[in-house]
Amino acid sequence: MSAPERPPLTGIRIIDLTTFLSGPSATQLLGDLGADVIKVEALSGDSSRAIAGPELDGDSAYFLANNRNKRSIALDLKSPRGREVLERLIAGADIVIDNFRPGVTARLGLAPERLLEEHPALIWTSISGFGQEGPWRDRPAYDMVVQALSGVMSLNGHVGSPAARLGIPAGDVVAGLYAVIGILSALHARSETGRGRIVDVSMLRGQLAMLSYQALYTNLNGVAPGPQGAAHDSIATYRSFRGLDGREFVVTANTPRMWEDLCRVLGVEELIVDERFVDAARRLANKDALSEILESRVMKRPAAEWVELLTAASVPVAPVKNVLEALGDARAADDGSLLTVSNESAEFENVATPIRFVDTTEVEPVYPPALGQDSVRILTAELGYTDDEVTALVTAGIVGAQTVASLAG
Repeated sequence: MSAPERPPLTGIRIIDLTTFLSGPSATQLLGDLGADVIKVEALSGDSSRAIAGPELDGDSAYFLANNRNKRSIALDLKSPRGREVLERLIAGADIVIDNFRPGVTARLGLAPERLLEEHPALIWTSISGFGQEGPWRDRPAYDMVVQALSGVMSLNGHVGSPAARLGIPAGDVVAGLYAVIGILSALHARSETGRGRIVDVSMLRGQLAMLSYQALYTNLNGVAPGPQGAAHDSIATYRSFRGLDGREFVVTANTPRMWEDLCRVLGVEELIVDERFVDAARRLANKDALSEILESRVMKRPAAEWVELLTAASVPVAPVKNVLEALGDARAADDGSLLTVSNESAEFENVATPIRFVDTTEVEPVYPPALGQDSVRILTAELGYTDDEVTALVTAGIVGAQTVASLAG
């Protein structure tokens, strides 16, 4: 049997100029795939290190969730000498990722266009709220801002309730995923042409893309859809129910066979031939009447019993679980969905990347770096600075390192 393949991005070096979530989620995924990610932080550190909430070993859980498999160097990018260090880093990199507001890199003297002229194979990816061009380019943006502007928030929640933010940071994470797709596409093109390119990812465009069929429904109907709750605009039996015990479960009976089996399990076989419900279009037209019948029937048993019976009948069904329950299931499955990340003083469990490769060595998870943890090694071993030069940079406040004593080691 042949030896397993290396992780697919082995040998790719990424300079990570991102903070908070959209960019760090992208670079963490690239690190999970084998890339060498150097996180360039301000001397004060990525501001997400101090977000209120759970923390471990001095860093916020928010930061820890998005920064494994990276190295950290702390630089003052407002100083010419700090930018000179960064340019040396970029000269040896394949990819640079930033999530500055448009125009910031140019003001720092780090315009991507110039750097691509000097390093034609470089791939520069910028994640911003609204893209590098357009009337909103200079506006600040966070996850909830783009959820609101895209229409996503208007679809979330229940009828009659205020618009609700998705409970996950979809605006950030989706932008990060599109950034990774753009990067991998640019890497593929570079393998043929030898040339890099600039990738522009907008958080708002990412959320608009998530509208999927709802965008086309709206364009064709000329009517804005309302909150979806736990139902579906087109399929009357794609929805949640509440059992006798008050627990919720979801059913997605999309096909004629599933509809008929749902009726049999619930003991309402007469609905199969009821003229109001004989096909999907009529079930949708009469969904209020159908809902009243089904909800009344479902209240006869606890949710878990319905889940068991419907599962046995091959009707797609699932209990609505909270996050603690969902993570417990993943832990019990022991299928690699969760991973443990540790260093000498701390350990935590987090969700693993969902991408798997057959016959490929997996990347061992590395604990998120302390601020400036790798500054000295990167400067001396990889950029060619002498110990005296590094000492001078640290003393002048251009470079942040964990301790000046680390210069000796």
